[in-house]
Amino acid sequence: MTTDTPEHGSSPPVRVVVAEDQILIRDSLKVLIDTTPGLATVGEAGTGAEAVLLARRKRPDVVLMDVRMPDMDGIEATRRICAAPESAGVRVLILTTFDLDEYVYASLRAGASGFLLKSATATELLAAIHVVASGEALLAPTVTRRLITEFLQGPHPAPVVRALDDITQREREVLTLIGKGMSNAEIAAHLHLTVGTVKTHIGRLLAKLHARDRAQLVIAAYEGGLITLPDGRR
Repeated sequence: MTTDTPEHGSSPPVRVVVAEDQILIRDSLKVLIDTTPGLATVGEAGTGAEAVLLARRKRPDVVLMDVRMPDMDGIEATRRICAAPESAGVRVLILTTFDLDEYVYASLRAGASGFLLKSATATELLAAIHVVASGEALLAPTVTRRLITEFLQGPHPAPVVRALDDITQREREVLTLIGKGMSNAEIAAHLHLTVGTVKTHIGRLLAKLHARDRAQLVIAAYEGGLITLPDGRR
């Protein structure tokens, strides 16, 4: 008797669309993904417009999206993918050479689930695809801090309810750790919980705080006074 492994069919592979205008990079990413057990490309795009069409037609789990592309940049393509009913559930992982604030903020506000630099290793990229496909947001602590600073310094498009009176003590602890940029696995280890339990708490937090995603939970942690910036501001 043989035992099924993820690469042999017990779990379907994570389906990925690669959106990158440079052919050499696009081909390299495709080869990397297609030779990794548990992952498979289902399309490739050389423009933002092509990425939007593929997301709607193929409905992949993840679109690996470059920022700078012809016809339509990756930010606008992300916005259209995340807003369209035809591509509901498709998650976008932004991949770029430039670690610029404007890209980070615009990407997350457009609905991206993660932001990764092209200087990342192959291992980091593959792990990021799995993280985003699993429903988590890829928010590194450095990006989290900058996102909060930007949010507090200027207007933001969609206010989120911040009343923390209805959340439990455990949910408050989870929210605090989310605000510090911890992943589900890190939160589970810190609080001695299972990852599944952490996900349950996060689901309840999203519902209670009327938050769209993890990025808004980060904001909630700061607005609720659970986390302070290095200079002491809330």
